[in-house]
Amino acid sequence: MTPTRKLFVGPRVRRLREQRRWSQAQLAQRLALSLSYVSQIETNQRPVTAGVLLKLAEIFGGDAAQFSEEHHRQQLAELDFALRDRTLRSEPLPAAALVRLTEQAPELVDAFLTLHQRHGRLQEEHAQTVDRFYGELGADAGSGRAREALVPLPYEEVRDHFNRRNNYLDTLDRIGETLAGELKLVPGQRAAALRAALRQRCGIEVTAETDAEDGTWLRRLDASRRRLVIPANLTDAQQAFQIASQYALLAHRDAIEAEVRDGGFADPATQALSRQGLAHYVAGATLLPYREFLAAARACRYDIELLQQRFHVGFETVCHRLSTLQRGGASGVPFYFVRLDQAGNVSKRQSATAFHFARHGGACPLWHVHEAFAQPERILTQVAEMPDGTRFFGIARTTSRGGGGFRSRRKLFAIGLGCELGHARELVYADGIDPQQPRDVVPIGPGCRICPRADCVQRAFPPAGKALLADSDVESLVSYRFSSD
Repeated sequence: MTPTRKLFVGPRVRRLREQRRWSQAQLAQRLALSLSYVSQIETNQRPVTAGVLLKLAEIFGGDAAQFSEEHHRQQLAELDFALRDRTLRSEPLPAAALVRLTEQAPELVDAFLTLHQRHGRLQEEHAQTVDRFYGELGADAGSGRAREALVPLPYEEVRDHFNRRNNYLDTLDRIGETLAGELKLVPGQRAAALRAALRQRCGIEVTAETDAEDGTWLRRLDASRRRLVIPANLTDAQQAFQIASQYALLAHRDAIEAEVRDGGFADPATQALSRQGLAHYVAGATLLPYREFLAAARACRYDIELLQQRFHVGFETVCHRLSTLQRGGASGVPFYFVRLDQAGNVSKRQSATAFHFARHGGACPLWHVHEAFAQPERILTQVAEMPDGTRFFGIARTTSRGGGGFRSRRKLFAIGLGCELGHARELVYADGIDPQQPRDVVPIGPGCRICPRADCVQRAFPPAGKALLADSDVESLVSYRFSSD
């Protein structure tokens, strides 16, 4: 956790202190520091040392993920990404100015990024409305969709909350780890113990049904009959995950509601979706307890297939859990995690890195996650470089869900997991790659809408706000040429 540069965290410390209704004197007492020292930290007159950072992590628990260098870099990358939109600003801000903003006014930066996301959604909504107006569907655009774009979509709001927390929720993570220890869960034999816990502690009986032949549901709570119904064809790990999710919603309702309030979710749909995501987080932490899983991951150098065998879970479950190992004082490699379908739609994305995903207009086609569909169940690797020069090492592989019968529905995804190139030496998949001088570095971007690369042959459309350079007498593989000014 030692910072690589001076770390100013004043506004974040003040916000967390005020949330707990502590005075500066009370915080100083808990930190064993002088009142003037704490005051200087909160006003950014003094950077925090490694020792103070550890004390902050101990006092604020999971919220201390906001102090991490990775969180700062992620926010910095997203701000740089947003301000490259030429429809908002004619010239990008200097790097030093971006750093000052993220250090001295992180709340203002968060508010601006939220507004930028809404601006992007409105742009997309307008484009879709134009398509509908001139296309085969006519002018039936409806005002409801336009109003919907003015507020965050529920799944985006929940996802952004997880990303702001560095994809690690300390309270819920420890709840799952404690439950696994109390029940002495054994991989491959977890469901029975969780069934018993749900019955004894919550008064809910678990029953399995075989009438869900299409495989479209995974869990149903019949509250009036005190019964949880799950499909009979689920594996032990899948049953355990669903039972643990329901257990979290019932036995740890207060902890989950506290997280919902912390996220500021006002819309009922967003609240419901957040509860499901938070319950899934507890379930994942129960099946893959933090300390045991981190030790196993380090021992096998993050070999996902070995971890699958060790914990009896699927490829996606292991990858998702690896992206959450950011506990203060015991963190794993900071990963990004993404799940795409064959159309390129991103259905899951979390990141403990500075990797910035495209929020609008699709992901970069040169990213190897798309290629995974052409080579099913084979692990592909890639060293990629973003336009700002940051390099990442990533792996990608397809995974599927559902099935089990000829008429059963099946979902096919590509999973991407990656880290900054400097961490790649810790991964078995990067053996033979020189982090200082890697070969075959692929230049990718956050998405065509904002990518500044002028020589990309895969560009689908020019970046927003750029003036096209049109010349009918010149043609090349690069579809769109545009002014760099």
